[in-house]
Amino acid sequence: MSEQVRHVALNAAFLDPGKSGGPETYLRGLVPAMARQFPGLRLTVLTTRRGAARLVEDGWRDIATVVALPTDEGERSRRLAAELVLASDAAGRRGADLLHSLASVGPVVAGLPTVVTVHDVTFLHMRTFGRSTTLAMAALMTGAAHRADGLLSPSAAARDDICAMLRLDPARVAVVPHGRGRPSSGRALGDADVRQRLDLEPEARVVLCVAAVRPHKNQALLAHALTHLPDNAVVVCCGHQEPYVEEVHALAAELGVADRLRLPGSLEDDVLEGLWRLAACVALPTLGEGFGFPVLEALDRGLPLACSDLAVLREVGGALPRYFDPRDGRSAAAAIRGALADPPLAEEARAQAGRFSWAAAARGTYNVYERALTG
Repeated sequence: MSEQVRHVALNAAFLDPGKSGGPETYLRGLVPAMARQFPGLRLTVLTTRRGAARLVEDGWRDIATVVALPTDEGERSRRLAAELVLASDAAGRRGADLLHSLASVGPVVAGLPTVVTVHDVTFLHMRTFGRSTTLAMAALMTGAAHRADGLLSPSAAARDDICAMLRLDPARVAVVPHGRGRPSSGRALGDADVRQRLDLEPEARVVLCVAAVRPHKNQALLAHALTHLPDNAVVVCCGHQEPYVEEVHALAAELGVADRLRLPGSLEDDVLEGLWRLAACVALPTLGEGFGFPVLEALDRGLPLACSDLAVLREVGGALPRYFDPRDGRSAAAAIRGALADPPLAEEARAQAGRFSWAAAARGTYNVYERALTG
């Protein structure tokens, strides 16, 4: 371990446990791996009040100092102050060598070297936020990226898009792939209980989509696909829900497939793991990603997968998924049928997922820290 990198503060002012999606998975995968790979490295996690309470409950004091900033998701001005000012002040007061902001936005004036992970700029291409939020996020991300001493992106495809949209030199952005998502807790509800919980008939074949229900995640496409799938196919879309969920419900009713679409929201870990085990196929109809955790989570479980034909998902999934046009329901249905009928070998799927690890992500991230401190 470098003598220059002794204490890293991690800005997790975004954290709303169970609702923060990919950035929360990133936090929960990277930080424990950093602690394992670099046992002499001091780690301080600066997060929200709810985030700090959950991390402490989950035993994080064994690997890091957990600091609650005076904010929570939903408190817009306090949250912004935490991202732009309070996190860097707290890092400096605690003697950190650098501050790593984990979710694309960093401090305005840091007072210490900074590293920023920019996950993607999907929101600049398609409807994700309202207009004012989009403009504000674009300005904040651009400023943070141009001020940072080190930049990371989880994929080459995301890096190229980020650099084009934010006018960055690609040589400044290190591609450090994530690991395989959140590990299984090992606890899984049995098949019969999952079917009862989600009102699934015994003969139903589950097509599982794990993603926040947001416009760019494109769950509406699966309602269109259902009109071209066998009657025993049932799509289950689980994840944090936003107003877009009503649009998906309305479309399913209009298409006559509402009885074969389940939108249960976020699920407890044991229910979700039971659903992974029950699934006959996984479908990911997203319009944009920085990495694509569900691709690896499906492959790591040896499951057949149909997903959008995006460069980033090909980068992660390789040749194993069945790819489809994410704006064409018939294309999605054909890919899902192919995945159900002719799945890849589970061993091949797990081998592809095995190319990605949090240990490697920790080492790659530490290299960025060293470069940020040495200039």
